[in-house]
Amino acid sequence: MSALTKQIIIEKISEEINQSPPQAKDTVEHLLEIMKSTLASGEDVMISGFGKFQVNEKAPRKGRNPATDQEMMLKKRRVVTFKCAGILRNRINGQDL
Repeated sequence: MSALTKQIIIEKISEEINQSPPQAKDTVEHLLEIMKSTLASGEDVMISGFGKFQVNEKAPRKGRNPATDQEMMLKKRRVVTFKCAGILRNRINGQDL
């Protein structure tokens, strides 16, 4: 099974809504840029019927370098998590209503 890539999304948009490939690429790029800048500012991105991308803070913690087995302190960081909407979860599980 292969992954759905940005290029495939662009091609599908171009075909399905009759946009030229450059227009479809601009649409996808603009959408992704809006999402990236919103997440970078610490805000969540919620897409109704799809899910929510959320920025979470991870506290500093002890870790180790697996190559050397040396212990180290990992800095605090922010990570993005995704929680799918119930509608999407049902569709994935073949429970379309």
